[in-house]
Amino acid sequence: MSCWMPGCPALNMCRGLAALPIACLERAKDLKTRLGILLHKPELGHKAGSSSKLQLGCRRRDSSREVLEWRESFDQLLKSKSGVNAFHTFLKTEFSEENLDFWLACEDFKKTRSKTKLASKANRIFEEFVQSEAPREVNIDHETREITRKNLSGATSACFNEAQAKTRTLMEKDSYPRFLKSASYQDMSRQAASRGTSKRSHT
Repeated sequence: MSCWMPGCPALNMCRGLAALPIACLERAKDLKTRLGILLHKPELGHKAGSSSKLQLGCRRRDSSREVLEWRESFDQLLKSKSGVNAFHTFLKTEFSEENLDFWLACEDFKKTRSKTKLASKANRIFEEFVQSEAPREVNIDHETREITRKNLSGATSACFNEAQAKTRTLMEKDSYPRFLKSASYQDMSRQAASRGTSKRSHT
């Protein structure tokens, strides 16, 4: 039996029954959400806080150890992204950052797989850093410059190897020792050493 009249009791009853489960479900969901927040929020907050503090502590220990490792060898410095950044900042004060920029460009060049890109990158690096009167000319001898020029005719990932090695040696023997003696590095290493001492005293 159906009733289409607006005031029909049967129709109102049907509407009430249809609305009841939805209302109950909504209230149940609301209660569940509130209880979930009350039960879990403090615990999760504690865990998140502890985790972030632990991660921050690990990062500080890692960075402190890294800073002190830079003085072990030039290789250790070049392996560290933050070490390269610190060294680059120092080289800018000496107006010789082109040596590191060339070395980094060569490292990136070696990762190039496309032969077309290899040739265009090689020419760009040569024009910027290697050729005579280049905008950012690196300090290499005439013979190395000519060998590199010839290598461009059949560009491979190794065509800058000799020039890159000469530039690296120059930085290692000349700029790197001055970097280690610089006020900026001395300050960084003192802070790193004091963090290490503080950590040991608390264990």
